[in-house]
Amino acid sequence: MSKSPVWHPFHQHGLEEPIPLVTHAEGAALYTDDGRRVIDAISSWWVTTHGHNHPHIMAAIREQTEKLDQLIFAGWTHEPAETLARGLVDLMPDGLDHVFYSDSGSTAVEVALKMALGYWHNRAEPRSRILVLEHSYHGDTIGAMSVGARGVFNRAYEALLFDVGTVPFPGANPQPSLDALEAACAAGDVAAFIVEPLLLGAGGMLVYPPQVLAEMRTICARHGVLFIADEVMTGWGRTGTLLACEQAQVTPDILCLAKGLTGGAIPLAATLASGAVYNAHYSTDRSRMFFHSSSFTANPIACAAANANLAIWQDEDVRGRIDALSRRLGKVLDRLAQRDVVTNPRQCGTMIAFDVDTGGDAGYLADIGPKLREHFYGCDVLLRPLGNTVYVMPPYCTDQDDIDTIAQAISTGLDRYAR
Repeated sequence: MSKSPVWHPFHQHGLEEPIPLVTHAEGAALYTDDGRRVIDAISSWWVTTHGHNHPHIMAAIREQTEKLDQLIFAGWTHEPAETLARGLVDLMPDGLDHVFYSDSGSTAVEVALKMALGYWHNRAEPRSRILVLEHSYHGDTIGAMSVGARGVFNRAYEALLFDVGTVPFPGANPQPSLDALEAACAAGDVAAFIVEPLLLGAGGMLVYPPQVLAEMRTICARHGVLFIADEVMTGWGRTGTLLACEQAQVTPDILCLAKGLTGGAIPLAATLASGAVYNAHYSTDRSRMFFHSSSFTANPIACAAANANLAIWQDEDVRGRIDALSRRLGKVLDRLAQRDVVTNPRQCGTMIAFDVDTGGDAGYLADIGPKLREHFYGCDVLLRPLGNTVYVMPPYCTDQDDIDTIAQAISTGLDRYAR
C-alpha cells in the first residue's frame, strides 16, 4: 500500500510510528485489519460511553437516514432536534431551558464564550474578561485554546489567543484558589468563569473535590459572573454521575455537552443556557440575535443518535454499570498504587490515573509516554498516556476480563519502562 495522505491529529508523522487500521468495533473492543482484538481503554478519546456500535443507537441512525439527512437550521427545524432539546432540558439541571446545537466540544465552548460576551454586550455592561482554571483544556479552536492552559498545545498560535485571567488549580489547600477567584471576580470586569468540573482532562487528569466546585459557583454568583461548566468530557457518567456538577449540586449558567451526547457514535454538541442568557439575546432588534452557526448545526442523523442515547439512559441500568465499572477500576488502582514508581494515584468515577516517577522527565512530552503507548498496543490495549500520566477511561460495558488485561498491560509496562 502506498503511503497514506492522511494527516493525523496529535501525531508526529516524522517518527514513522505504525498506525493501526481498524475495520470494525463492538462493545469495548476494536478490531484491526491484521485480525487483532484491541481493548478500547480510553473510549476512543473519551467519547464512547455504552460501547461501540450500540444496537439502539445504530438502529436510530439507520432509521433517520431514510427520512431526512440534513437541513438548514437557521429559521428551520426538524423533529429529532426538537425531541432532543426537550429531552435535554428535562434531563439536565433545572434552569437550563435553552439548547443551542453545534458540532464538537470545541465549538460548544466557542458558543458558550460568545453567549457570555453577547449577554454583557446586549445589557450594555462593560464586562469582557474571561477567567479560567490553571491546567485547563477546552479544545483546539482559537477561542477554546485561549481559555486553555498555555503550553505545548498552543505555543505556535500564541499570537492569535486572547488574554484571560487564570485561577490557580485547587490543590490540597484550595483556599488560595478560592481567594484568587474572589479577587478577580470582585474587580467587576469579569464576564464568565469556565471550568472543567471535578476532573481536568488533557491537563493531566487532575481531580478536585465537589465542595470546591460548589464554592467557586457561589463566588461567581455573588459577583454576577456567568459560570460556564465544560462537561464535554465529564458529562454522561464519566465522573460517576450524569454530570459532574451534580456532585456539587451546582447549576451553571451555561453548560457544554458533546462526546457522549450521542453515545460517542457521531459528532454532535449542545450548549445549554439559562433564561437570563437567552433573554439577553431575545429582541425585536435583529442586531441582538446570536450570531453563530455552522453548516451542520443540529444534523438530523446526529440528533437521532442522541435521542437514542437519552433513551438508553432512561431505559437501561446505565448508572449501575457505571458504579460497577468504577469499583472494578478502583481495585486496579489500589494494586498499582502499591508500586514505588506510581505517584499521585487518583480516581473520579470511571477514570483512574497516576503519574509515573521517571526520575525527572515529566509532562506531556515525557519520553516514557510513546514507549508505554507502543507497549500497551503490543498487549492489545489502546491506552494513550499524557506523557508520564497514565489513565484509564473505558466504555461502561467493559467486563472484568478486559479490565484484568488492561491492568496486566500497565503492570508489565511499568516493569519494562519505569525507573
